[in-house]
Amino acid sequence: MRLRHILLLACTALMLTGCNETLETVERDVSHVKNKVDYPLSPSILAEIDKKNMDRNAPILMRIFKEEGKLEIWKARRDNRFEVIASYDICAWSGKLGPKVKEGDRQAPEGFYNLTPAHLNPNSNYYLAINTGFPNRYDQANGRNGTNLMIHGACSSSGCYSMTDAQVLEIYGFARDAFKGGQKTVQLQALPFRMTAENMARHRNSEHYEFWKMLKVGYDNFEVTKRPPEVNVCEKKYVFNQQAEGGQFNASAACPKMSTPPALASALQSYAKTYDVAYAKATKKLDGMVWYDPSEAERKAIVAAKRKGREPAYAPTGSALKAGRLMKETEFVALMEKKASKGISGQAATAMASASNPGATTAATLGRPQNDAGRVAPTVMVAATPAAPAQQTAVAQAVPVPAVNPLAFSAPSPVEDAQKKPFWKFWSKE
Repeated sequence: MRLRHILLLACTALMLTGCNETLETVERDVSHVKNKVDYPLSPSILAEIDKKNMDRNAPILMRIFKEEGKLEIWKARRDNRFEVIASYDICAWSGKLGPKVKEGDRQAPEGFYNLTPAHLNPNSNYYLAINTGFPNRYDQANGRNGTNLMIHGACSSSGCYSMTDAQVLEIYGFARDAFKGGQKTVQLQALPFRMTAENMARHRNSEHYEFWKMLKVGYDNFEVTKRPPEVNVCEKKYVFNQQAEGGQFNASAACPKMSTPPALASALQSYAKTYDVAYAKATKKLDGMVWYDPSEAERKAIVAAKRKGREPAYAPTGSALKAGRLMKETEFVALMEKKASKGISGQAATAMASASNPGATTAATLGRPQNDAGRVAPTVMVAATPAAPAQQTAVAQAVPVPAVNPLAFSAPSPVEDAQKKPFWKFWSKE
């Protein structure tokens, strides 16, 4: 027992010295846990929280990168910027890249969601669960539906993001402690992938590209500020960190006149310039190539060995990044034609057209200019990708930060948050 204890401590120490200093938690037996709802975070996690100049009950944010199969917990430091504190390999997620549209499509949600204490389910059949909040206002405005989309344990998914029991025990603990500290809503950013110029270029022919460009605006805002963006919905689309100048945000109605706070706009434009250069370089490098997005079955195949000796319900899925591949357009078309002979989905048909004529798909199907680098008007839809670490630090230091630690990051509702100082006020000189 003493030897096992020493080995466990050694493994923990190695994890804490990772390249990002991100706490990669170990898989452990949780059968001994009697009170899972109040089970405390481990001493190693608490030590890392203190090391990163955070308070135990400080606000958190969750980020999911579907293609990579990662769930990250970000936590507010005492200077009010967020830093990643823990990272987990998602054990199982169903479907393919792209948003959830309707009940039964097996798609895991993509978008920006607000989680409250009411979204925590201590009595889940899957050990512990946190409801993702799907459908949100954007989903509802666009006619998307589905129920019980969760982050839960048991490693079995049908539209959810499923973790191991040990992982969800920690994730639940992070959320519980943040709510105890006074945080009213935890923002969940469920993204298809890290929205760098390289990844956006790799997926430029996807039927979901326009949707992803919209999500990327929120991604960019967070990368610049390292604070959860204020999220609103109008004209059936997301808008981020916008100051409404008369009128209110209504998910299905026209957007009110709005603007980006000058300091934030300047920082985003700087990121956008870096992104444009990187995107042009990436598209040139990928000319004539198409990314093949693997099916759920293909992802399961690469982790088949993990299921050996486990109960049938345990159904891990591999990374779409590892199961997918870049292909020449001619090879991709041949593969799609082969699949078509056996019956093919509309999504694959769109991809097939994209491969055979990428220019037409980009301009016509996606409705964007030929030379567009993945951005639209900077007021609402400024796109950017993370710059080099030195550039990130320089830009971040130039962006103002509120003096006090915020406890709520949800988009203001007309009644509940009428008197709350909106996020954009932190950026203005008023």
